[in-house]
Amino acid sequence: MAEYKRIKRELVARGAIIDYYQDTMLIPNGNTEKWDLIDHKGAAAVVAVLEDGRLLMVRQYRNALERETLEIPAGGLNGREEPAAQAAQRELEEETGYVCGHMELLNTIYTTVAFCNEKIDIYLARNLKRGRQHLDENEYLNVEVHSLEELKQMIFEGRIQDSKTICGILSYAARYA
Repeated sequence: MAEYKRIKRELVARGAIIDYYQDTMLIPNGNTEKWDLIDHKGAAAVVAVLEDGRLLMVRQYRNALERETLEIPAGGLNGREEPAAQAAQRELEEETGYVCGHMELLNTIYTTVAFCNEKIDIYLARNLKRGRQHLDENEYLNVEVHSLEELKQMIFEGRIQDSKTICGILSYAARYA
């Protein structure tokens, strides 16, 4: 395996949820290159399955795409030290108003490995009980309920394109359906 070495890392910009760095890298042929790095604190997502087998989903506006998307509930960690399972439970309740009696890790993804270290742990939540939804002040979303078959069809038709949602739904389908 070829050897790469970081010579320098410079913070270019600090954001609310990410930091942007530029690394100077020594590559195997002896040259140096500038590589971008988006540093992310991590996130958690939830495939929430109701007693009847349908899944809770959230529809919300995403600025990067300039449109609404249908996704599994998810959100960022409140710091790198926060356990992802705790964040998953928090986001499930905040976004959908449900709490779960059972949660297990379903899968882990890195969203864009070429330039970003964002890691999302995806959990399966069952034994759901209705609680109280409490969105952030400037957060607007709609909760929807869909069958697994409906969601798989939306994935295969390209109507669901969010990677964590695709991974979560298909991981759940492969393991439990």
